[in-house]
Amino acid sequence: MKNTSFIIVILLFIILTVGTQAPRAFPTEPFTINVPKGTSVHDLAIELKEKKVIKSKILFKANVMILSMNKGILAGDYRFNYQQGVISTAHRMVKGKQGQEKVRVVIPEGTNVSDMAYIYLKNLSDFNAARFVSLAKKYEGYLYPDTYYFLENARPEEVIRTMRDNFNKKLASIENELKAFGKPLEEIVTMASLVEKETYADENRKIVAGILWKRIADEMPLQVDAPFYYITGKRGGFTLDDLKIDSPYNTYLNKGLPAGPISNPSIATILDTIKPKSTPYYYYLTGRDGKMRYAESFDGHIANRNMYLR
Repeated sequence: MKNTSFIIVILLFIILTVGTQAPRAFPTEPFTINVPKGTSVHDLAIELKEKKVIKSKILFKANVMILSMNKGILAGDYRFNYQQGVISTAHRMVKGKQGQEKVRVVIPEGTNVSDMAYIYLKNLSDFNAARFVSLAKKYEGYLYPDTYYFLENARPEEVIRTMRDNFNKKLASIENELKAFGKPLEEIVTMASLVEKETYADENRKIVAGILWKRIADEMPLQVDAPFYYITGKRGGFTLDDLKIDSPYNTYLNKGLPAGPISNPSIATILDTIKPKSTPYYYYLTGRDGKMRYAESFDGHIANRNMYLR
């Protein structure tokens, strides 16, 4: 019995010694091991051994089996900044501890998908902006603008999923108000995306929302300028020729809402959109002083243009 106990102690000592020591040829420079989804523990053990990250494939697989309770490893990009033993390596890959820095990314209210791609590209390493735009375009309006913390190697799929989940969570908090308003969510979000880009102050948003819903009810073109920046991608002003562009987002040529959202609105703006303020106004503009002016008639609107935009 004593001999058996002694042997067990010796074996544990050997396992801990081997398991906590890195291979002599362990890379000296920081590196990353990519573990795609569906990678087997066996294949990963072979790769780690070939790259001198572990000493023993058998010990790695045994540790993974014990630490994960036979559930395996988690996919990800595992960053190695210093030497570590096989036990530590197995533990990290079982728990998904990638060793990547989390980066704070701020997505402002009213940002569209293309602008989001640029923001993520500036903040996340090797971010595939083109893929993000390709995947996220169909979710325009439904990616919640907020402050996020992503691993520096975050991929477009993860970013989109996180932003969509956040949007759905925020939307659930105003579910009763949305139902009470009685319009389809697609129309509400599209209108909110216009309101978000057209004005900023809370009270103005409610007034503008009221004007735009009233224009639709009276079968008047919305004649909203913000969609033209979305259509043309311009950062500055647009021309009279732009107003003639044949596009389902052209609110001068087409009555009703544009084909879809032109930005990603906040919950505050969505609430203002479904709780519009009733006024006698049909027209509005933002003067050079940043203040909004309203008019009941087109003549009044022209007078405001002459006074506050020249």
